[in-house]
Order: sequence, then C-alpha cells, then structure tokens
Amino acid sequence: MPAPTIAAPRRRVRRAGILLMQCLVVLIVVAVTSATAIALQERSIRLATEERVLDVARSLAALDQVTAALLLPREAATAELQPLADLIEEAAGVDYVVITDEIGVRITHPIPDARGEVVSTDASAILAGETFVGTETGTLGPTLRAKVPIRSGDAIVGIASVGILEREIARDFETAIAGLLPFVLGSVLLGCIASALLTSVLNRRLRRLETQVTELAVQERIAGALREQTHEFRTQLHVVRGLVAQGESQPALEYLGRIVPIVGEGGAGADIADPTLRALLTALEAELAELGAELTVDPLTAVDATTIDDDGPGVDAAVASRIFDRGVTTKPDVTGAGRGVGLDLVRRIVSSRGGTVEVGRSTLGGARFTVELPPLLSRAGASR
Repeated sequence: MPAPTIAAPRRRVRRAGILLMQCLVVLIVVAVTSATAIALQERSIRLATEERVLDVARSLAALDQVTAALLLPREAATAELQPLADLIEEAAGVDYVVITDEIGVRITHPIPDARGEVVSTDASAILAGETFVGTETGTLGPTLRAKVPIRSGDAIVGIASVGILEREIARDFETAIAGLLPFVLGSVLLGCIASALLTSVLNRRLRRLETQVTELAVQERIAGALREQTHEFRTQLHVVRGLVAQGESQPALEYLGRIVPIVGEGGAGADIADPTLRALLTALEAELAELGAELTVDPLTAVDATTIDDDGPGVDAAVASRIFDRGVTTKPDVTGAGRGVGLDLVRRIVSSRGGTVEVGRSTLGGARFTVELPPLLSRAGASR
C-alpha cells in the first residue's frame, strides 16, 4: 500500500493544535463564566450587606427604648443607649451602631472620644426624613452604612446609623471566591479532558477517512492500469486473430514471440488432448522458465488440482488469511500504481469456476499455493 498522504509528524502537530485550540476555547468559556459568577457574587454580597444594615437601622429606630432615651439629657441618653448599641453590634455582626440626637450629635459610638461630637458626614437629608444606604468614609474608614431617622410621633428626634467596614465586605468576597476557585479549576480540567477525548475520536475517524481515501485512490490507479492493459491485450488478440484468420500462422507465432517468451515444441503439456488446457500449461511453463523454474506434468495425472511450491521465505502467518484480498501485498509499492492484484484475480477466476485456492507451507520451506478445479477438462490417455 502507498504511504499515507499525511505524515505522522504532521498528524501529531495537527492533533496537538486541535487540542490546544479546544482547551483555549474551554478556558475562555470558563473565564467568562467565572467572571460573570464573580461579579454576581460580589453584587450579591453587597446587596445582602445593604439589606442587613438597613434592617438593623430600622429595627433600632423603631425601639421605644431608643425614642424615650433621646428625650433624656445627652449624658443620660448615652448611658442608656451605649450598652444597647454594643449588644446590637455583636448580635447583628456589624462594625458600628451610632445614634445621634436631632442635631446630629453622637449619643453612641464605638470610640468613646467620638461620643458627644457632631457626625463627620452630612446628616441634613436624614434629619429631613430621608433614608440613606451607601458607602461613606467616617471615623472608622470607608463603610457601607444605612441611616434611618428616629421619630417620636411626627417629630424627628435623632438618627440610627449602622455600618459595616468595606474591608470586611472585601474579606467576605475573597472567602467566597476562594470557595469558587476549585470549581473553576475543575471545570477547566474536565473541559480539557473532554476535549482530548473528542479530539481522539475525531482523529480516529479522520485517519479512517484518510485510509479510505488512500485505498480509493489505489483502486482507481489499479482500475486505470487494468483498463489500459485490457485495451492493449485486446488489440494484441485482434492482431493474432487477424493473422490466424488469414492463415498466417508463422507470422502470428513470431508476433506472439515478441510479446511473451515462447517455449519450444513439446514441453510439459505436449500430450494433453484438450488444446485450451495444453495452451494454458504451455503458458505456465514459459512464465516459470523466466523465473528459472521448470514445470512438469505427470503423464498419469488428471489435471483437476495444481500445486505450486517454492523454497523462498514463504508467506507470513499474519498475512496468510488476507493474502487473496485485493491490495494486500508483502512488497513495497515503489511505482505508486498499486500492488496486491494478481492473487485476487486468481481467487476470482478460480471461484467463478467452482474451485478453491489455498496457501500453505511447502516441503521446500517456502509457500505452497494449491488450486483445485472441478474435473471439466480431460487429458488424453487419462483412461489408460
């Protein structure tokens, strides 16, 4: 068989390229998906934090204890509300709880020295009745905070401010990302493994297709060569027929002698009565003579089986079961025209006549080809 159309190194490079491209696609998809998941995670954490500080601030502002304490003198209000603020900070997991009076002076604060001072951020909108949720920078640093007005009836008597430091939110986000990372790496790994398996399947199918294409090309070359040989052979037969029809037997023999070697008179099939069988044996004798071999026919043998032995290396057992298949050969195809045709033709011809052909081991050490045909042709003197 001719060499594959794509060399092995090129196939390996192509497979590696396909696998690399597939892994790159997997990586891009996972990266985009992970970036989306990270953005959603960050937004989810921030929204959850906003809801938490707002709920705590509203709950604090709705306490009757807080409203009543803000009507007390400032020092008394601080003594009443600071323990409550400390308890809420710990229970709610927030970083600070600040309560101010109606002019924005701090009644409670995690830092004692900050109590009794006006808040560091603008509180006018909240004292006017609005609610604020967002990030501001105060005495503790940037915090996500909620500010809610504290009402006594229709009057605003103070502000409840609850906040969580931005660095705490960032720490929660980093923890969430760390938990997501194994899934990201696992997705990349599984994607690359799936891509490798897919590449392997595609490569096997591609190699099968390449083999089929190569075999088809070989069959086309063989068919073309056989058509040319058939045309040439038919032309030669027409020439011989014309010479014989005109009674020019000697020129016909000379013409045949130029085409194929002609053995002398007599030979292995000289005493065969059937002219077709005699001619066949004469042709075989001539072909074997070219190879330095000799054909002999036992005078007492009826020709319904033929055995050919040689003393060469024989046929490898791994190939013997396929040796009669078209295209199977043990010889290199140096011309590129295709080999493995002759034995297939023998098998077809013998089978069409109801016979069998087999290959085995010769007593000479080489191969033995045995052809058996039904006894349709008779030999002169076979009844003797």
